[in-house]
Amino acid sequence: MKSIKQEKNLNGKKILLRLDLNVPLDNGEITDTTRIDKIIPTLKFLISQNTKIIILSHVGRPKGKVVNELSLKPICENLENKLNQNISLISKNIKEMNNKDLFTNSNEKIIMLENIRFYSEEEKNDQQFAEHLASLADIYVNDAFSCSHRAHSSIHEIRNFLPSYSGLQLDIEVNALKKITSNIIKPITCIIGGSKVSTKINIIKNLIPKFDNIIIVGGMANNIIKYMGNNIGKSLHENNTDSIIEEIFSLSKKENCKIIYPKDVVVAKNFDGSPKNKKVNEVTSEEMILDIGPKTIELINDTINNSKTILWNGPAGYFENPNFANGSNKIAKKIIERNKAKEIYSVAGGGDTVALLNSLHLINSFDFVSTAGGAFLEYLEGKELPGIKVLN
Repeated sequence: MKSIKQEKNLNGKKILLRLDLNVPLDNGEITDTTRIDKIIPTLKFLISQNTKIIILSHVGRPKGKVVNELSLKPICENLENKLNQNISLISKNIKEMNNKDLFTNSNEKIIMLENIRFYSEEEKNDQQFAEHLASLADIYVNDAFSCSHRAHSSIHEIRNFLPSYSGLQLDIEVNALKKITSNIIKPITCIIGGSKVSTKINIIKNLIPKFDNIIIVGGMANNIIKYMGNNIGKSLHENNTDSIIEEIFSLSKKENCKIIYPKDVVVAKNFDGSPKNKKVNEVTSEEMILDIGPKTIELINDTINNSKTILWNGPAGYFENPNFANGSNKIAKKIIERNKAKEIYSVAGGGDTVALLNSLHLINSFDFVSTAGGAFLEYLEGKELPGIKVLN
């Protein structure tokens, strides 16, 4: 990929900048600005190069229709405050615009086009729509890694009509992921959670040949505990996973990758119940596994201590209740301890992991935290992302 930082002649150029500003909204109020905060450096860089910036982004899934509740207005206002710049939100139909309609005020530096997903052509990767978007600018920049697994007009097809570059945040994301998939410093460990092992099997299979340790926690671990002949009571689990688990263990043995799963757990009779520490073979039919126990935490911490690189995707338990957040908290603190000593390179990603780190105010204590969701997971699976492929 060629980064926009490498382009020497940006003065006066119109930049079509694709961002992911798909932040959570509650009655028009932004509840988490992480995605906005991450792209500020790219905007400041482009401003410093005396460019004219046209922002393309989306919120939600309006399915090609105008939905007022999914307007970019609150995001536009938030960006204005962060940059101390006037930003015009253009609500005129994009298909009726032309180059001359934009930047009619010579002092204008940034404009934002209304939600790109208000147009059905966007998700259809429509060639004509992409060509029209391209006609509004001189250069295209993709700084939306989290959308780059989508073959949409403003991510994929547009590359055919403009000189195209990666943005600063996309560069950071890809470089961080390379450090856990190709440019690896070993030993390397993955801590992976989530409710369903079937949704993560391709990630696990892709990582096993590259990783020294795979630590399985959360609801996924319940399937392994059950597979080993233990009662898991009312715990969250997935049916018909024996063949998947057999495949994981068979491949890990072949590739000399250690699979680590809970030896003890924290249980309760319901999500609001009183926590009890138990060995995995002591869970009763009325109980639910809601966190990892102290011996498992110790085992995971020892593994982190002996690692040089760590990937974390998925909390260790039902962290929404503080009674069952101890495992996740201890993992986060151990990784941060090693980070501060500059003894480990750490990457975290996935919605629940980001939410956990946000709740602990630890999101800036990791080397990199990805907010990319689906793109992050597909990259870990080894899939080629359409939005990245066209920039290569």
